[in-house]
Amino acid sequence: MKSPKPIFSCQQCGSQSPKWLGRCPDCGGWNTFVEEIATPVESRGAAPAMGGGKAHLYKDIDTDVAERLSTGVSEFDRVLGGGIVPGSLVLLGGEPGIGKSTLLLQAAAHFASNVGPVLYCSAEESEHQVKLRGERLGVGQVPLYLLAETCVERLMDEVGRLKPALLIVDSIQTVFSLKLPSAPGSVGQVRQAATDLLFGAKGRTLPTIVVGHVTKDGSLAGPKVLEHVVDTVLYFEGGQQHSHRVVRAVKNRFGAANELGVFEMTSAGLRPVANPSALFLAERPKNVSGSSVLCTVEGSRPILVEVQALVGSSTFGNARRTASGLDHNRLALLLAVMDKRAGLNLASDDVYVNVAGGMTIAEPAADLAIVAAVASSLRNRAIAPDVVVFGEVGLAGEVRAATQAPLRLREAAQLGFTRCVVPDGNVAPGDVPPGVEVVGVRTLGEALDALM
Repeated sequence: MKSPKPIFSCQQCGSQSPKWLGRCPDCGGWNTFVEEIATPVESRGAAPAMGGGKAHLYKDIDTDVAERLSTGVSEFDRVLGGGIVPGSLVLLGGEPGIGKSTLLLQAAAHFASNVGPVLYCSAEESEHQVKLRGERLGVGQVPLYLLAETCVERLMDEVGRLKPALLIVDSIQTVFSLKLPSAPGSVGQVRQAATDLLFGAKGRTLPTIVVGHVTKDGSLAGPKVLEHVVDTVLYFEGGQQHSHRVVRAVKNRFGAANELGVFEMTSAGLRPVANPSALFLAERPKNVSGSSVLCTVEGSRPILVEVQALVGSSTFGNARRTASGLDHNRLALLLAVMDKRAGLNLASDDVYVNVAGGMTIAEPAADLAIVAAVASSLRNRAIAPDVVVFGEVGLAGEVRAATQAPLRLREAAQLGFTRCVVPDGNVAPGDVPPGVEVVGVRTLGEALDALM
């Protein structure tokens, strides 16, 4: 019998090559190819059927089995789209020590108490370590099973024996399958382990949550096919310097993408934050230049955040542009528009822009708030503390309409803001809440006049 030939797989994108390459031709990564052993086709066996191997008529399919199950953590349910769907495979990624295991252990305890037994498989910690964390979080006498196992086949045997209502695997990079001889964490092992868990979740209608490591650039480790296999991809955000954490849905087949859940890290674990706007604006200074309030929408949730800017004379030859929580290229574009269309000369000044609280804003509706904060710092004139702004700024200096304007205005009114500077295309008399003055602007100059 001929021995299997070795192949080389890229650890970033999963591309395969019969020989080692210094640079991956698909993703362009350097020194990412690792030798693996190709598994013969006859030794893999037939793949298990997720739906019994038979086609069903559309009208005969029962949707009652797809009712969402609450994890007991309100913000986690919001990110999942209202709860976890039976048979779904959820991937949760984040930096080490940010709170992934803490959140999942809290959710497992609530789920076991209200829905059914939970199997928590930890491939990185022993049962005693997990229980010590559970005692700190106040986990009581609930049907929560702990398993320290790294083999997927033995894990699925325990699933068949216990028949849990929820399976949690921590983490996907540390488990391995006996079908492949490669080391845990390699592209082949991650792909095979995720596929086995997918077949187990769909075949048994078992909701499964797996934890994924992240690379230095913040993306999920392993091949990109891992994100395609799972139904939902969640990212844990927020530095360890801040007391709050943000869980963001990047992909969700059963709910809205870019949904956001906010938690506060306490000594008793992660506590859901019902009103994140009040949290992010709690320490906002009043009557200080370089500060504006933005109403952004993450998924279906409006959130008020503070955008801060500092403009100062450059002591070196090249002016610096630094952005924290915003796209650096977007900041450079807005500064060029301000110079060309509004007559604000910033070429020789250092510009620093920050989203207070550690939030990351990616939507273009934040443009007007960034421009307002920079102009306020440049002119050393404070914006009124009861003013909220949002809107997209075009290259011609026009202010374009933003999506879900009524939702933003209602959130501003609930937090006590009485004046909103918004694009003229978002001004509709029927959408204005009582006690709020809405000022519509068409150009960048009109916006600065209304704010200053």
